[in-house]
Amino acid sequence: MEGQSKFIIATSVALLFHVSGMLGMITGTYSEWFIQMTPVNLCVMLGLLLWTNNERTAKFYWFALLAFGVGMLTEMIGVNTGLLFGEYRYGTLLGTGVKGVPFLIGVNWFLVVWCSGQCMMWLHENLLKWMGPSSEQIPERWIQFSLIVDSALLATLFDWFLEPAAVKLGYWTWLQGSIPFFNYVCWFIISALLMLVFQQSGFKKVNQFAVNLLFIQILFFFAIRTFYTL
Repeated sequence: MEGQSKFIIATSVALLFHVSGMLGMITGTYSEWFIQMTPVNLCVMLGLLLWTNNERTAKFYWFALLAFGVGMLTEMIGVNTGLLFGEYRYGTLLGTGVKGVPFLIGVNWFLVVWCSGQCMMWLHENLLKWMGPSSEQIPERWIQFSLIVDSALLATLFDWFLEPAAVKLGYWTWLQGSIPFFNYVCWFIISALLMLVFQQSGFKKVNQFAVNLLFIQILFFFAIRTFYTL
């Protein structure tokens, strides 16, 4: 199947899942059922991302495993010690895991970091094209540094949209009752470190579906945090 057709099909499926889920949760129609289907949604999005990523090289899989592993490790430290992110606990909605952290959280870390990196690669490429010959005056090291910082900021912004929605839906609970600013500091630092590896790994080709998926999920969580009521 042609690459463009894959992206159209994958984006359509992602929109169908997220729009139907959003409407089901917000309107109260089978709200609990849609919430319980979150693991299925996340697994389908992972499958679509792998399907549309035409360059599934060893570097890609190593990065996926690294992002998953780092996400799981840092979350285990956070849940069991409070030294990262803050004092919080996961519920049962996201399924089985280890040391209080569902395996799907590691999957989510990969999805967020990968999609954020792909999105910023796409944005940087288009900005440099728009700037034309003047872009050649920008040192390469500054371009790469900007890619790392911007991608980490985007991943952190995604978490800012996600957190209130996730608490409302019962994915996890902050023991102090509010989301600490320290959570976002940790998200930025950890994302930046992963994005450094992303940048050094030489991923060049942008997966347009990854860009689409990130914005679909941001809009989904924005709608949930704004309109969903317990």
